[in-house]
Amino acid sequence: MGWIHKTNVVGTLNMLGLAKRVGARFLLTSTSEVYGDPLQHPQVETYWGNVNPIGVRSCYDEGKRTAETLTMDYHRSLGIEVRIARIFNTYGPRMCIDDGRVVSNFVAQALRKEPMTVYGDGKQTRSFQYVSDLVEGLIRLMEGDHVGPFNLGNPGEFTMLELAEVVQEAIDPNAKIEFRPNTEDDPHKRKPDISKAKQLLGWEPTISLRKGLPLMVNDFRQRIFGNPKTILVGGGATA
Repeated sequence: MGWIHKTNVVGTLNMLGLAKRVGARFLLTSTSEVYGDPLQHPQVETYWGNVNPIGVRSCYDEGKRTAETLTMDYHRSLGIEVRIARIFNTYGPRMCIDDGRVVSNFVAQALRKEPMTVYGDGKQTRSFQYVSDLVEGLIRLMEGDHVGPFNLGNPGEFTMLELAEVVQEAIDPNAKIEFRPNTEDDPHKRKPDISKAKQLLGWEPTISLRKGLPLMVNDFRQRIFGNPKTILVGGGATA
């Protein structure tokens, strides 16, 4: 997975160079993965994280950590205007249906009448924010005067089993769950402390998981199954 680390590093360098040449403000969309498998809960921006630098997930974790380092180097040494957002799990319409993320996995599997795949015992936690909340946070960050980093996420914390229950409520109460061995270095807990974003950006999420998930489900249902055919009265063609 060396290309993942390379994309983060080289891509960030290229964009920082462009920002320098044209005098642009640079936004780095970093990730909660910089905290690794955190020993501090919830995670605040001053926490340095607990990352395995040689693990199977390290290409992404360390790639984003390096991207943050480069961004701050350019800011301090060259005066480039930068903003850093650490984005926690985000969901919503128009996500790739089979991108491997847990929310899209569960929704697609439940719609297709397949078992929802839970890795490990399902007690690991994540926090899920709706996409429009994230967009609002990024706008406030870019229009504000603070570099960051800022945690942008919804502090509502769910185990994977609780997430599966919410998907069942939205799609099919009888949807099955299939347990599989956990993946290596999977974080046990993930929850943002968003006090800094509240104070300096005036931002906090407004859409709960139970409110936002049905919007995503409707979009996935339409894209997976398509629009139902309609028959025009009077001999018209089907559409």
